[in-house]
Amino acid sequence: MGDRSHNRIIEHLNSHYKNDINYTLEMCRWVLKLIGIWPLVYSGTSKLEKIVSIVLLITWFSDLLFALVPPGRYILFEEKNLYIRMKLLGPTSFSLASTIKYCYLVFKGPIFKRCIVHVERDWKMVDDPTHRIIMLRNASFSRNLSTLCAVFLYSAGLAFYTVMPFLSKGRMKGNQTVKPLIYPGYDAFFDTQSSPNYEIIYSIQCFSAFIRYSVTVGAFSLAVIFVTHICGQIQVQLARLEDFVEKKEQESRLKLLDIVIRDHAKILKFTKNVEKALSEICLTQIVESTLVICLLEYYCLREWQNNDTVAISTYFVYLISFTFNILIFCYIGEVLSEQCSQIGPASYEIDWYNLPPKQACNLILVNAISHYPPKLTAGKIIELSLYTFGSVLQTSIVYLNLLRTVTT
Repeated sequence: MGDRSHNRIIEHLNSHYKNDINYTLEMCRWVLKLIGIWPLVYSGTSKLEKIVSIVLLITWFSDLLFALVPPGRYILFEEKNLYIRMKLLGPTSFSLASTIKYCYLVFKGPIFKRCIVHVERDWKMVDDPTHRIIMLRNASFSRNLSTLCAVFLYSAGLAFYTVMPFLSKGRMKGNQTVKPLIYPGYDAFFDTQSSPNYEIIYSIQCFSAFIRYSVTVGAFSLAVIFVTHICGQIQVQLARLEDFVEKKEQESRLKLLDIVIRDHAKILKFTKNVEKALSEICLTQIVESTLVICLLEYYCLREWQNNDTVAISTYFVYLISFTFNILIFCYIGEVLSEQCSQIGPASYEIDWYNLPPKQACNLILVNAISHYPPKLTAGKIIELSLYTFGSVLQTSIVYLNLLRTVTT
């Protein structure tokens, strides 16, 4: 009974919590609704939304397979030219990685739902305008990063699917102009050059591309929202420790310290859930980025030799987009560890020697834990940090040199 009464009280601590939650999740909600994931990760959805979600999942997953299986078969068994194989490997690898991430978003739905519930509960419990400003600042930062990711990816995709196929060189086959398809391999089943077969296949490929980019943007948005929320909560705890120094009444100081210790434990638990939810997606992103960045660098060099300005520009935008995405994934992992390690020094700087022994022992535990801050990992194998970003770029350059040697 006591816990239920407490929950009813804290629901009204922040009178602006609905607007704050909507501001935090808005960008992510738009994207995830388009691909049918949102009802799986958010508890406040209707039965109709869940039914629509199931229909969208079946439709979009079928579309992804349609754009993945025939080109994959064509690359493995039909195409003999090594350069053309390499040129098709990049888009097909991105399709495969996006499909894997889509599956992880579906299967990890319950974990993502718990994380979103935690975010909502934190917004409801904000009782200090200063703390709310800190959290809003981090929410604004996550929205800006998600917007940049969406702009880069959708712009690159638009150029790749609508501009480059029709304006770049290489549309002639003998004396005939070939209607371009991004992914070949459908000639064994259809006459892809006749109407309306060409228009149907091309439209399905464009829809598939939109789903792939939306999956990447959605996974990116979830990761950024959760990590920036954790950083905001850590900054709130640091602000509370600063207030602790200014308070004179012993009872108020002990109450505030209890809140800091309790919320710090909640943050660590939330961080563990976030790491569990994002681990496989981050691993897929690391492998995908290493391979695709290498191939994009290779494409830029080859198109430079062919003097194809349109293709160079398109591949360069793609290269910036993928580099930016993996940079932000590594950056938020770095920021997470850095922010979580700050609470230890902050707890040491207060006048802990005036506290009762039991409270001082709790501070010792907080300080000790901060020496081993939580980390965001890729499959529990690779720690996401700026060092990892450098390793990804270095590895892509090594693979690029190997690829140029093999294809020369």
